[in-house]
Amino acid sequence: MSDFLDVLTNYDILGAYWVNIQLAFFSAVFALLLGLVLAMMRISPVPSLRGFGASYVNLMRNTPLTVIVVFAILVLWPIFNVSFSDNFNQNFFWLAVLSLSLYHASFFCEAIRSGVNTVPVGQAEAARAIGLSFLPAARLVIMPQAFRGAIAPLGNTLIALIKNTTVAAAASVAEVSILMREMIESNGNYVIPIFLTIAVGFVILVIPVGMLTTYLSQKLAVSR
Repeated sequence: MSDFLDVLTNYDILGAYWVNIQLAFFSAVFALLLGLVLAMMRISPVPSLRGFGASYVNLMRNTPLTVIVVFAILVLWPIFNVSFSDNFNQNFFWLAVLSLSLYHASFFCEAIRSGVNTVPVGQAEAARAIGLSFLPAARLVIMPQAFRGAIAPLGNTLIALIKNTTVAAAASVAEVSILMREMIESNGNYVIPIFLTIAVGFVILVIPVGMLTTYLSQKLAVSR
């Protein structure tokens, strides 16, 4: 046991997890904002906007995340010159954030749309009756109630995003899955303890998110 603890002290595990946390945070913010825009498109009275929103969601949800990350690294960066920094590591980090955001925005969109479906039709009709157009009605009436009804699916999407940050390894981002591979390659006799250590780290990150979203979904549930 002491030998394994010595192995752990030779690696910056907390630093690697910090990279995953940053990936999850920035990706969640951007994905939620884009997901909100897409959700507004999907419930819009304009057919072209509904079509674009549906096409984006169907395309992204059915494309493997690894493919999107590799596309960003091999196509967006070298061919289309999409760059966020002159530093390679920083640039790959933000390309990974972009990929995670574009992918998970489709799931955030559907989570928000599921919340919209919990809002009684009479709410929108009442908003129109007092003269509100689509955007004001959505902003003032529909979306506040929709978010309260979508807390649980939003939490589930956030949990999936946290776990999916390991796919950033495809972009050579120095996150925890790359560190785990290095640890296993250098310490093959501790494969199972290393794996369990990394797995427990994700459990520590994910369980509080699940507990918080469960609490908020119950606390902020709209009484019907």
